[in-house]
Amino acid sequence: MPGALSGAAPENSAALVDRFGRRATDMRLSLTDKCNLRCTYCMPADGLDWLSKDKVLTAAEILRLVRIGVDGLGVRELRLTGGEPLVRADLVGIIAGLRSAHPLLPVSLTTNGIGLAGKAQALKDAGLTRINVSLDSLCAETFAQLTRRPFLDKVLAGIDAADAAGLGPIKINAVLMRGINDDGAADLLDWALTRGYELRFIEQMPLDADRGWTRDNLVTAEEIRGLLAPRFELSADPRDRDGAPAERYEVRLPGSSALLGTLGIIASVTEPFCADCKRTRITAEGKVMSCLFSRTEVDLLALLRSEPQTPAGDGAIAARWQEAMWAKPKAHGMDHTGLGDADYVQPERTMSAIGG
Repeated sequence: MPGALSGAAPENSAALVDRFGRRATDMRLSLTDKCNLRCTYCMPADGLDWLSKDKVLTAAEILRLVRIGVDGLGVRELRLTGGEPLVRADLVGIIAGLRSAHPLLPVSLTTNGIGLAGKAQALKDAGLTRINVSLDSLCAETFAQLTRRPFLDKVLAGIDAADAAGLGPIKINAVLMRGINDDGAADLLDWALTRGYELRFIEQMPLDADRGWTRDNLVTAEEIRGLLAPRFELSADPRDRDGAPAERYEVRLPGSSALLGTLGIIASVTEPFCADCKRTRITAEGKVMSCLFSRTEVDLLALLRSEPQTPAGDGAIAARWQEAMWAKPKAHGMDHTGLGDADYVQPERTMSAIGG
């Protein structure tokens, strides 16, 4: 829900800073709320009411927002999300426009992989840097149970195509659901390591449309490490985390010194990293969500469509964006961490409507 801003950003600041000293340099931009899967931890079986085309950011508006972020507000990395961004017919053109305007900007894409097989090379040629693919199971039946669609073969083909096109390092995102796919965690890691991908397990977050999330049913980071322990030895990755959402581990066989690869675990619920958050999120209809769990949104689309593309017009948009980030909550949409606590209120939007 839209809400009032809290205070104002410091004058003459050229960055997306907040009241707690955090500086957002990682921009997550949703291209659409539409998706061709119906994952149980995200969407209802019948889907959601999609935004009409006129309410979604156009390609020109996307390019303008990114330009304002990069040139004026210190954005240093861009992730394109959804919904499912591959459903946008102009995706390749958007990426080409971004690359032309920002030759050195890392531009990544998060996708479910459906349709990727036919687009991976075009995305690479347009200037996409790398890709994240959601894959919760290698078992066709389990995949269909989780996504409510029988498309595992399409996702695997898309990953192969992305690898062949050079869209690496490829990261695989997986959400473990108790009693459904948690028994396949070690097999999924083995598959990813064999192919040179970085698997990232993500704790299920309370952003599901069915409002069925419970803390007690969560497969925690600690449990994930325990599920992997019989087959793999994990040790802390020596590289600086630098505000990244995933805690990274080096992976070896028990008793071996040979490095097999790396693993990430994103533990937003049980091992939160809010104090080091560097992300700013913009929804498909141009609203700033300063925190993934925030219930306050700040509209930029109306300004985009009313302010001319002049320094003054861009300045008004930048100032509104800064105000939104200055009001960013301390953690989990509140003044403290605590997903699942009594005072936590789930945002009205689901993950697909926010953009991860």
